[in-house]
Amino acid sequence: MELNLNGKLLKHGIIQGGMGVGVSLSELAGNVAKEGCMGVISSVNIGYKENDFLKNPFEANMRALKYHIQRAKEISQGNGLIAVNIMVAVSHYAETVKCAIEAGADAIISGAGLPLNLPEYVKDSKALYAPIVSSKKAAELLCKRFSKKYNSVPDFMVIEGYKAGGHLGFSNQDLEEKTCQDNLTILGEVLETIRPYEEKFRRKINIFLGGGIFTGKDMATALQNGASGVQIGTRFIATKECDASDTFKDVIVNAKESDIKIIKSPVGMPARAVFTPLLQNLEKGKTFFAEKCNNCLKACPKGNKIPYCISRALIEAVKGNREEGLFFCGENASRVSKIVTVKELVNEILEDCKNNLR
Repeated sequence: MELNLNGKLLKHGIIQGGMGVGVSLSELAGNVAKEGCMGVISSVNIGYKENDFLKNPFEANMRALKYHIQRAKEISQGNGLIAVNIMVAVSHYAETVKCAIEAGADAIISGAGLPLNLPEYVKDSKALYAPIVSSKKAAELLCKRFSKKYNSVPDFMVIEGYKAGGHLGFSNQDLEEKTCQDNLTILGEVLETIRPYEEKFRRKINIFLGGGIFTGKDMATALQNGASGVQIGTRFIATKECDASDTFKDVIVNAKESDIKIIKSPVGMPARAVFTPLLQNLEKGKTFFAEKCNNCLKACPKGNKIPYCISRALIEAVKGNREEGLFFCGENASRVSKIVTVKELVNEILEDCKNNLR
């Protein structure tokens, strides 16, 4: 199952989804890579633990990003790949990409918007680049732009289906009415879309399917339908090595299907989270603001134009504040029943996948 991603080898076709704030840092990403997979660090407000975070958020984030990339590399012991998930929606996007590359990231994965200029930032480096898409339209637009403007195509792409956690690339209406395209339909259309670009550039664009991937059987189905691998997020939260607090892990393990809701993020996008006290209190009209806005997201309204600061809520969650934390998760979070090691989880998925490919 070894993959060649434009010269970088990946033993197993599993990408651990990037989860912020602080859920997937060096401990999780490094241990995932150690097992021959792609560990992913989330860059968004990665410096939240730094002493000067509130005063100098940009400097704190860049400092922490360098540290976590280097630490993840040490933990991986030369195995797998270390990627950084950088949302297009963040402030200082270009600077964050460049910082990650300078620190030695193997790949930049980018979504929450269209990374229209990403090839510009990686062109003089050895880093791979991969956009996250949720539709054929997005894949076509990006490939066309990258080919025409940069004479380039993505080293790989990640499809995030509607069952993913956190911010979603689907409309509220489609999510509410359950009219979103399913994963395999999107996969088939994206594979068809990229084929002319693969022929033009004479190399394969590997596609990883994410959003609702839970078992090895799910992975086998993705492979049988043309994917090179899968992206898995929520299951990696419930691992001993995950950087989130034990409280965060317990929230996931104890979540019931009825607890998982689609919410409206302050940045205007739909998102999926566990319906914990923060969201319950927001429904009652309460507000939760940050001590100081650090302008982390370009599109986020400032001040009292929003009912709560999403950055603050995500930080409270990763720190273990059950009352005021926002706990993002995928649709299948209710199926998570226990906390395991990264090694146990990867081996379970790979063995199940192998059995279903026979």
